[in-house]
Amino acid sequence: MADQPTLQALLRRRDLDLRLVSQPAALPVGALERPLRWVHSSDLADPTPFLSDDLALLTTGTQFDAASERDSASDIGAYVARLADRGVLGLGFGTEVHRSGIPEALVDACALHGIPLFEVPYRTPFIAIARAHSEAIAAQAYARRSWALDAQRGLALAALRPRGLDAIITELSRRLGVWAGMFDAAGALLHSPARDAVDRELLDALGERVAEVLARGLEAGHSLTLDGRTFLLSTVGRGGHLRGVIALEIDALDAEARAVVTSVIAMSGLALEQSEQQARSRRRLHSQLLRSLLTDDPSIARRVLGALPIAPIVVAVSGDAPATALVDWWERQRTEHGVASFLAESDDGVTMCVAADDDALLDELAARFGIRIGVSEPDSYAAFSRSHAQALTALRQRSTPGAARFADAVGSSILSALATDEARLVAESRLAPLRAHDTGTGSGLEQSLRVWLENDARAEQAATALGVHRHTLRSRIAQAGTLLDIDLSSFPARAELWALLETARD
Repeated sequence: MADQPTLQALLRRRDLDLRLVSQPAALPVGALERPLRWVHSSDLADPTPFLSDDLALLTTGTQFDAASERDSASDIGAYVARLADRGVLGLGFGTEVHRSGIPEALVDACALHGIPLFEVPYRTPFIAIARAHSEAIAAQAYARRSWALDAQRGLALAALRPRGLDAIITELSRRLGVWAGMFDAAGALLHSPARDAVDRELLDALGERVAEVLARGLEAGHSLTLDGRTFLLSTVGRGGHLRGVIALEIDALDAEARAVVTSVIAMSGLALEQSEQQARSRRRLHSQLLRSLLTDDPSIARRVLGALPIAPIVVAVSGDAPATALVDWWERQRTEHGVASFLAESDDGVTMCVAADDDALLDELAARFGIRIGVSEPDSYAAFSRSHAQALTALRQRSTPGAARFADAVGSSILSALATDEARLVAESRLAPLRAHDTGTGSGLEQSLRVWLENDARAEQAATALGVHRHTLRSRIAQAGTLLDIDLSSFPARAELWALLETARD
């Protein structure tokens, strides 16, 4: 990489033989390292109307000759003040042209205003300094263009790797020397080569801003500052199909870096599209393999996938999972953490299979997405269909987010296992006359029935528990039987009533 075109770079040129007159320690910090846009020469008393920003000015001092020594010092002070106001980055004085040295008043004025002053010897033409700086600008521009071309070649090769999108982001971070990350449409960080370089709270805040940008459908680059750190957000996709955001921790980009980022955005869009197409094909394939596994024969799945989780396995099912986000997260666990697993979608929801030793992953999944998951008991692939049925049963028993194990579900009651949505509708319909009577009269017949059955249909004990006379309880039982059209003198009728109460109690 060529040197930056600065005043310091000019002073280092041995062929120019320039000498810094100002004391470096007395200059403002970075005064010699600021980018120098041009070198200009003028002996006008006030050249500022003809100067551009961020340049070095060369002079022989003839503009100071006509005034007396006292007036000359005053003129020099005003002259340097004008240069400082105009933003001149350095002043070169050509010696041995009109005078043998540099006026002390000029040295003092430059020190006062913080302008670096350097001596240009008689043998060094001003045009040589301007040409040297022009060459430095050209060399820097060529180096940046060469860097941009090399970076784009590296990014193109990265896009051809198996996980092309991740490789592109990693290569971009390395080429620019900054933190980079790819966020999905929900604001979740998909990939970053230096994830730990940004703490979790800042990542969450950045993800929220990403989601806002995508929700508004904005397609340009956006700069924002969080906790004193500046990030550039560039959307991937177009119009109503924005697919994500590439975030860079960087203040500004020059033309070459912008070209590199633009090419990354284009390649990322293509990589995402290709990845989504592959994901759709893979999901269709896995759905077919799930049908094969449900025949309790893993041979086809093994031939297609090459490997399956090692038995004993657990099968899990979630019916309310955000399929796309879940599949993406599951795939990252498989590739980044080496978790052997199988996942497929079907009419029952998302079915997952892992080795029994890895079933803690299912709890993490449920907590991350706030979903319900039913989990089977450990078993072999020869019992895959039974494990799948167990997972569905456990799922039906879970009403709140979390992972429900089949062993826990069947350990409570057979009635809870049978309490499907259809069964609850039937139970609520059968108990409707009883509940309508209780609502209208406040008679508490349903509660009386429940306590009576809990006390093995013994009126004396149930009446005591309810705090009523046994004849009052017997009257309530008879009235309830009439409303429900059930003869409660027989055990089958009482068993059916208990099932109705248990199924409809929620």
